[in-house]
Amino acid sequence: MVHELTSPAPAPDDLRRASPSKPGWWRDAVIYQVYVRSFADSDGDGIGDLRGARERLPHLVALGADAVWLTPFYASPQADGGYDVSDYRAVDPVFGDLADADDLVRTAHELGLRVIVDIVPNHTSDQHPWFREALAGRGRRRYHFRPGTGPDGSLPPNDWESVFGGPAWTRVADGSWYLHLFAPEQPDLNWDDEEVRDEFESVLRFWLDLGVDGFRIDVAHGMVKAPGLPDIGHREQVRLIGSQQLPFFDQDGVHEIHRAWRRLLDSYGDERIGVAEAWAPSAERLALYVRPDELHQAFNFQYLNCPWDADALRRVVDDSLRATTSVGATTTWVLSNHDVVRHTTRYGAGAAGLRRARAATLLMLALPGSAYVYQGEELGLPEVTDLPDEVRQDPAFQRGEGQDGLRDGCRVPIPWTSQGPSYGFGPGGSWLPQPPEWRDLSVEAQTGDPASTLELYRSALALRRAHPALGAGDGVEWLPAPPGVLAFRRRAEGAALICTVNLTPGPVRLPAPGRPLLSSAPPAGACAGDAAALGGKVPAPARELADDDPDGAEGRTVLLAPDSCVWWAS
Repeated sequence: MVHELTSPAPAPDDLRRASPSKPGWWRDAVIYQVYVRSFADSDGDGIGDLRGARERLPHLVALGADAVWLTPFYASPQADGGYDVSDYRAVDPVFGDLADADDLVRTAHELGLRVIVDIVPNHTSDQHPWFREALAGRGRRRYHFRPGTGPDGSLPPNDWESVFGGPAWTRVADGSWYLHLFAPEQPDLNWDDEEVRDEFESVLRFWLDLGVDGFRIDVAHGMVKAPGLPDIGHREQVRLIGSQQLPFFDQDGVHEIHRAWRRLLDSYGDERIGVAEAWAPSAERLALYVRPDELHQAFNFQYLNCPWDADALRRVVDDSLRATTSVGATTTWVLSNHDVVRHTTRYGAGAAGLRRARAATLLMLALPGSAYVYQGEELGLPEVTDLPDEVRQDPAFQRGEGQDGLRDGCRVPIPWTSQGPSYGFGPGGSWLPQPPEWRDLSVEAQTGDPASTLELYRSALALRRAHPALGAGDGVEWLPAPPGVLAFRRRAEGAALICTVNLTPGPVRLPAPGRPLLSSAPPAGACAGDAAALGGKVPAPARELADDDPDGAEGRTVLLAPDSCVWWAS
């Protein structure tokens, strides 16, 4: 049955807006990640689906997002949450069918949202017809099959390790071995084979013809392996990802593939984009993926992994902006996704973690470039750290070494309402249990509460859309600030905005840099006069942050709350 939303979102007619038409829409876009399995369930089977996601798109519009990125919904045995694809042109029945995908794209466009879908080109499922043929001895050139080592070939071809732990090789019945940088159910494709390249060009065209606006390219750094597949020479290789070049990651040959894909995207003429999930050892190496003839964006994992430290954050911001500006690209900023511990928990336990997460959000949204928001972060959801072992589905959890295998904790279905068997996720239960305290973090519970994290996001994104100095750009003007505080100015079209971030556990006093627009410290909102100047889009009023002279900035001092961020009109 079709799920009746227990807390109806605004009707599409109330939210419909013109689709973005400005050149380079992605350069300052806010892109909302939907982990389809955990976003909204329309049929009561406990698993999110495309119809459920389509019904909840108005939430993204009300939030202020420009685009939605959908994780894989293709036909798959689901050995790794859909990142093991058996048919790239079909929708897995657990998520719906092709008509549901078409409906979602059409509805998103009616609401003014762009649609980015995941593409998984590094590997297929072991149930893909190609791999079944390979096991039967046909078409093995499409994958990496090699003889073993040792006197009887019983040892793997080299010392490469899987990202999920254990060797990156599995032996088959005839004694040969195949490469899988992830789970054994995810055999790596051989991108030296022209048939592989031709097939993926056809797959991309299939979804572009359906109307999608771009692709997030999974493991964009891993599609080409070093010639001869040389040994690395030591263990715990997963710890090296992102810190040095490895023979299976960030090889120069991947750029030829991405240039070919860019030509294909450009041939559609509608500013369709490619986004690289690429781990690189430096900002300069990452920038190679977004050169003018390659992809449009690359995820900034250096920023995501940066600790809550003023000096470290400033270095990452400077390095990121310098590298992307050198190739004429825009920088991306991201705090959480479906593969990492939610930043509310990563930054610290309890209230301290939430304070820092709220401040980090305003900092991210004040930086020049594009921002990615992972579903549920707008609710301040923490990581679920106490899931029973028997419900976990992360394949890394089942292996004895490698990653922690705890990605399920950031994938728990999000709460929409304060009541119901799954807090509005669907008419039944949910595939992973939701903590009971999440009823107080639901969309329903937070809507209209000016101190809530949801309303902070709505306010910040409304102000970001309205203020000329926010959004795209290639640099920030750093301002003097006390130790542990970051302060920078952004200017555009005669307007200026200053962002101050106190990353210390105590209050910090400094001269007032202007009129406060928005603060991460509750209650969140904007000064009434500034809200009116911006078309009334930002809730008002916020509490006055200054100690004296409320009518003018000169001579004022302000007390920044611990772990807080404030935007100021200057």
